[in-house]
Amino acid sequence: MASKSFRARAFAGAAISIAGLALVVAALSSSHGFFSRKQAPASDEKALIGEARGGTVRVELGSAVGDVKLTEASSPGRPIVVLDPGHGGRDPGAKGASGSTNEKDLTLLFARELRDELAERGRVRVAMTRDDDRYLTLDQRAELARRLGASVYLSLHIDSAPNPLARGATVYSLSDVASDAEAARLAMKENSDDGLTSEPDGSVRGILSDLALREQMNSSASLAERLVRKSAGRYQLRPEPHRFADFRVLRHAEVPAVLFEAGYISNVDDEAMLLQPEKRAQIVLALAQAIEADVASRIVR
Repeated sequence: MASKSFRARAFAGAAISIAGLALVVAALSSSHGFFSRKQAPASDEKALIGEARGGTVRVELGSAVGDVKLTEASSPGRPIVVLDPGHGGRDPGAKGASGSTNEKDLTLLFARELRDELAERGRVRVAMTRDDDRYLTLDQRAELARRLGASVYLSLHIDSAPNPLARGATVYSLSDVASDAEAARLAMKENSDDGLTSEPDGSVRGILSDLALREQMNSSASLAERLVRKSAGRYQLRPEPHRFADFRVLRHAEVPAVLFEAGYISNVDDEAMLLQPEKRAQIVLALAQAIEADVASRIVR
């Protein structure tokens, strides 16, 4: 019963009438011209549109981000998935129970292995927000997904808790209201990294943005539930593994996005499991299959 309650609350704030949205967009765009699309620089279009081969895209996001590599795909114009290994550089993230493991190193390892798995399967192109030990702000991470026109954004983390017995993976999607107090605390902690804020906007543009946000929440919740289904029975999940809160990096990505906590680095068994390549491979495969299925479902629609 609790699972149904979580799901109902997750979708309550996100449900939109597509037909109604279409009417609003048509009316407002014709009268206000807000959908006259700003052209991307020629170099960006050349790098991204129809690009199927592995290559490098220059993304101007300040000194911390420069060349972003896209993996190969089996056919031109395949959707782009952005993998975001959490923390990095001066931000080590959580410390392992053994005292010798940093979250930032494990998230990067996971992202590389997931990138390689998706590249080998060839159904999507993949970019990573970082492929080395560098610090990125939440804004830079989210902006990369927007600038690349990503179809999916996956933020990778390893959880930590004062209770050393806490273990299991969790998937978080975006919502205005947190599913529980723990999800709210986690979102507050992640959001405080560099002070990303959202100012309310009552303009017509703001109304349209809010409608798009509701659709983003719907899509993100669907992705999270798909990930939970693919993961069940392959590795340990927490009770009620799909949770939700107002994660700013997910909100600002403006695409279907989830934050995945692969386990508890503060738990001896989870830390040991996450350090084993064959155990990580089970998680990586579930993530890859969920991402591909989610992207395919939206292409069909």
